[in-house]
Amino acid sequence: MKPRVVVTGIGAVSPNGFGREAFWRATSQGVSGVRRITRFNPEDFEVKIAGEVADLDESRYVPKKERQHVSRLVPLGLAAIDEALADAGLEPSAMKLDELRRVGVMLGSGGGTQEFTEEQYRLWYDGKKKQVSVYCIPTSTIGTLASEYSMRFGFRGLSHVISTGCTSSTDALGYACQHIQSGSLDTMVAGGVDAPIAPLIMRGFIMMRILTAKWNQEPERGSRPFSRDRDGFVLGEGAWFFVLESLERARARGARIYGEIAGYASTCEAFHRVRLQEDGEEPARTMQLALEAAGIPASEVQYLNYHGTSTELNDRIETRAVKLAFNSHAYKLAGSSVKSLIGHPQGACGAAGVASTLLAMRDGVLPPTLNLEDPDPECDLDYVPDPGRRLAIEWAVCNCIAFGSKNSALVLRNLN
Repeated sequence: MKPRVVVTGIGAVSPNGFGREAFWRATSQGVSGVRRITRFNPEDFEVKIAGEVADLDESRYVPKKERQHVSRLVPLGLAAIDEALADAGLEPSAMKLDELRRVGVMLGSGGGTQEFTEEQYRLWYDGKKKQVSVYCIPTSTIGTLASEYSMRFGFRGLSHVISTGCTSSTDALGYACQHIQSGSLDTMVAGGVDAPIAPLIMRGFIMMRILTAKWNQEPERGSRPFSRDRDGFVLGEGAWFFVLESLERARARGARIYGEIAGYASTCEAFHRVRLQEDGEEPARTMQLALEAAGIPASEVQYLNYHGTSTELNDRIETRAVKLAFNSHAYKLAGSSVKSLIGHPQGACGAAGVASTLLAMRDGVLPPTLNLEDPDPECDLDYVPDPGRRLAIEWAVCNCIAFGSKNSALVLRNLN
């Protein structure tokens, strides 16, 4: 029988709160972290808002002389991992070598270090060649991002980056579970990080016409999943990481357990670079497969963390997929989208949803979907509008949908 995998530590660096409890307090109370962009001057941009992390003291995690050589993802991720490890009661500096060899790092990131690479090109073409980092190649190579975290804490197990678009961190958590279940590693530090708020990246998203441009004067109202007047998502950034280990190991060392990752599945509908098929069959099948892996019927689930991007297409088709996956139970199933509060942090969004869901399980509080002011008739399920509500959760599903026709889902169980 495969070991059961549980979460014993959570770290969060979010646009609406630095640290796990600040993130959860804002999320559960419906406080948005979307604001006018400060990372660069957005005056000439049609879109001027994003979900920025405002309270990160990067020098606390990366020395100033080293910061020019690494992506923003490094301090973001280190801050979240540091908190997750402390929360789990793990101190890497006190571990022996054979223990460090049993700890792996598995992270998901959609864009990876693109913002760093963009900055290197800017410096070069602005005639500031001497300011270009000597590490521009290794840092721009997405796979080395995990190594930055492994090197900081001395972890000698595998150190991998999963990049599957918006499903990246969901997939990273799924794969991390498999390594614990196989017995190859005792502990996995897993989650997601993305920092796509940079001029050229923003231009690219604007060209695709998938960002909202209507709410520059009221940023907190910009991300509006399932609302009839939604017109695109809000770009976001952040890091959410977890400590994963077997249930047996966690209980043996007396660790606090947030929940079990009981099922994982992923599919590809092989349809289009960015669009979803109207039928919603593959996202539905992904959730069904995850439920089968967890060994429970759809009717047992109390809460669904939606992908809920705030685009017309995603929200409508995801709603259809939920109806296919859950049948009549879909209308009894409470769910919400954390993107209404933080924007869309790309490949890190799945980890943000898992963090929100585990904390919702802990406290019996459903976070709201913000800005659901004019419900779309085609989005007619229970999306928990503000101010949220109380509900005991034993089983939850976290759903993600990505560019390239990818779909991934996790099933979480509350063991308390």
